Amino acid sequence: MRRYTRTDLACENMKELQEEGAGIEEKERRVGDFVIRTVRVLDEYAAERIGMPCGTYLSLECGRLAMLEEDAETLLVHLLAGELRGIAERLCGKRPDSGLNVFVAGLGNAEFTVDAVGPKTVSRLTVTRHLREHEEALYRAIGCCALSALAPGVLGQTGIETLEILRGAARVVHPDVMIAVDALAARSCDRLATTIQISDVGIVPGSGVGNHRGAITEATMGVPVIAIGIPTVVDSSTLVYDALQKAGIESIDDTLRNVLENGRGFLVSPKDSDQITNRTADILSRAIGEAFAKALHEKQSYFS
Repeated sequence: MRRYTRTDLACENMKELQEEGAGIEEKERRVGDFVIRTVRVLDEYAAERIGMPCGTYLSLECGRLAMLEEDAETLLVHLLAGELRGIAERLCGKRPDSGLNVFVAGLGNAEFTVDAVGPKTVSRLTVTRHLREHEEALYRAIGCCALSALAPGVLGQTGIETLEILRGAARVVHPDVMIAVDALAARSCDRLATTIQISDVGIVPGSGVGNHRGAITEATMGVPVIAIGIPTVVDSSTLVYDALQKAGIESIDDTLRNVLENGRGFLVSPKDSDQITNRTADILSRAIGEAFAKALHEKQSYFS
């Protein structure tokens, strides 16, 4: 019955497996009150088992974002910044400094609260690429990366596939790496606004809710793509299926199967979605800014 469950989180897909198994590595570490889980999918057989492409998926379990104290939020920003810088350097083979060109794509619909994490994150960023183009002396003195950003909207707003817009922008910007920020779907309500995932394999917008668009990956963009996001919704069929599993019901009859099939058009989100989206956008924009848009002399240790 796995087809009734939808999630963008590798750590949740791992729960479908009885054991780690060949081709999949999972590690866990703690920093303060945060739990960082790393899942590495090493081959195609493992990718098929977990239902996600080969690559590295890092999930940072931070508790309810809306409840974080200031010190905990600052630590979370530092952790995210460090992971982003480390992944970018590994993928590009270049140190994140004034020679690195970073392009941030804020995916999603800014007018739909639970899908607005990407656009809201981009709107809060301090971009720097224009300084390199028009104020080169100042840019070199600051020593930050060349950071550019775009919120391309969604197909229903523009009539253009997101992938097509981003490809066009990338041909002009010539980034070394792209960061795609998006709202995700979870399997469990406990994951909503509590887990931030970073992966090095890019993203398929809408895949968690069954609305697959063009994949934004290194293969389609021509540069490495880091995906970062947080779950804001749970598919209603997934929610029902999860409840059935917890009740010990593994097989289903035709009536129940119809309920699951017909429930796919509904999404469940927290009642404080607007607060969650704004808080998440603040945290992600601060992390991206700290990773790539600060002066080099301001860089800190990121506990990686």
